[in-house]
Amino acid sequence: MTLTIEQKFCKVAETHPERTAIADGETTLTYGQTVKAADLVCQKLTQIGLKKNEPVVVLVSNIAADIASFLGVWKAYGVVVPIHHSAPKIARAALMARIKNRFVVKDKVEVVSKDPPPLRPLLEGAGTIIFTSGSTGDPKGVVLSSLKASQKLEMIQSMTNWGKGENALIGLQLTFSFGQWATWLTLLNGGCVHLRGRFDGGKFKSLLETGTIQRFPVVPTMLRHLLQLGGMPHFKGQIMAGGEPLPAALGRQILKAYPQAGLWDIYGLTETGTSDFFVLSHEYNLLAGTIGRSGTEVEWRLNPQSQELEIRSPWGMLGYLDMPETTNTALQDGWFKTGDLAAEEETEALRLIGREQDLIIRSGNKISPLEIEAVFLRHKEVETALVTGALDPGHGEVIHLAIVLREESQISSHDLKVWASEYLEQYKIPDKIHFVKQLPLGNTGKVDRKALRRSIELAIHIVS
Repeated sequence: MTLTIEQKFCKVAETHPERTAIADGETTLTYGQTVKAADLVCQKLTQIGLKKNEPVVVLVSNIAADIASFLGVWKAYGVVVPIHHSAPKIARAALMARIKNRFVVKDKVEVVSKDPPPLRPLLEGAGTIIFTSGSTGDPKGVVLSSLKASQKLEMIQSMTNWGKGENALIGLQLTFSFGQWATWLTLLNGGCVHLRGRFDGGKFKSLLETGTIQRFPVVPTMLRHLLQLGGMPHFKGQIMAGGEPLPAALGRQILKAYPQAGLWDIYGLTETGTSDFFVLSHEYNLLAGTIGRSGTEVEWRLNPQSQELEIRSPWGMLGYLDMPETTNTALQDGWFKTGDLAAEEETEALRLIGREQDLIIRSGNKISPLEIEAVFLRHKEVETALVTGALDPGHGEVIHLAIVLREESQISSHDLKVWASEYLEQYKIPDKIHFVKQLPLGNTGKVDRKALRRSIELAIHIVS
């Protein structure tokens, strides 16, 4: 019988109650203390009437209490919906209106509604709902099974050989699947998770140099910043890259700067339960620039017409929250359409060759252009808008917004960004706003996002 994540955590805590589980730079919790904190959350939710499979919003800050909150909700048979505490009030309210949750956990359990949520058969056996950007512009709530999530961790464990008692430094947000699985895999192996709410290259480098970190899950953007601070010839841990493509050149720079470290590249999507393809550390030089080979029990195929990568495994999502038609379009006969175009190499590894969708991947965060456009089009002085990503050495991609203003408008890009911060998370705010007389059009007369990207990247190349 498969145990859930919280059940496995409690078994570790029974064996090692005094061992340090989580350190966030200010607060340190042992395994025993984490269980006690989780029990308090569980008891409060139970007392105020949480129903089985009911969604509970957890406002996360990447602190030790967040882990206890996840565990507490699960122990009370609820479904965790992580939302970052810094999300703008308007955006948070819109999400919660969709979730229809009664309870929010942040430091304490708060009742935000007396109306029970609707009966949702999709949430039977669910453990987590993770909101991720989609091609429609509206964030989609990916519903994941608690048992399948636990089983997927076992597969990732078998592929990565995560060691007993290994410690991890995690600056990845717990609102995303990458940060979550790396956290749980560390804890279920009896290690300590060093959680950090934001990436600080200098502080991260200092902690890595102590020799106490064995696993370092990162997005490539973090690696670019660390390279600027110099190499670490004595670091012997495992660098686990994911969240966005890891260019071969960057990977080889890392291996040169960290000659005793192992380097992994991991590809997966929230909808597939994360972590489906692996470039193992001992094969990095052979497979650099690819997403590697599929993990155990992961099936894949390429659409013969489009070359879109499709994935099927026992651990995929249950579906999108309250979006049955979108679910049926993306998931057919167990095959999930990733939106990524790929080609198979002679090594049997896959190489990504493009994206069918126009998602921007900025510092590992997947961002829908349509979501940003929809916000700016609300502004009374904006006539029309178009968003695209452009390659950037620091962030992988950055966000460019082209705007046609209404006649006689004098608003500045700074004022527009300040206004948009009320509706968008900070990482979705455009890095650059271009005021144009008209948007680029394609042959059919529709706005041409790719043409905008080409013109921006050409201008950047000319300037550089």
